[in-house]
Amino acid sequence: MTTAAPLTPAEVAALPAMPTALQAFAALNIGETLGYELIKQGDFPIEVVRLGRAFRVRKADLLAYLGLSQFVAAEVQSAAATNSDAPGVQPGAPVEQPAHTSK
Repeated sequence: MTTAAPLTPAEVAALPAMPTALQAFAALNIGETLGYELIKQGDFPIEVVRLGRAFRVRKADLLAYLGLSQFVAAEVQSAAATNSDAPGVQPGAPVEQPAHTSK
């Protein structure tokens, strides 16, 4: 039996918004058998969403669990700063804050 190599932070960041259970297992560096057993027992460290017969996790939850949320945010900010002709948010543009409403 062979175990797939664990995913690098860059590979985890490149996963789709709802990675498969197998992709989550690779990101967490656990085997398929253990991963499905943890799901079955309700002990998987990330919320698992069942879509028909498929199991998925939220990428944001996976990134947060692995402590990679800041890594991805820094990559996005760096890409925006280095690509000044890209559409979207302009570097240095003010950030609009939501209005605070009191009760």
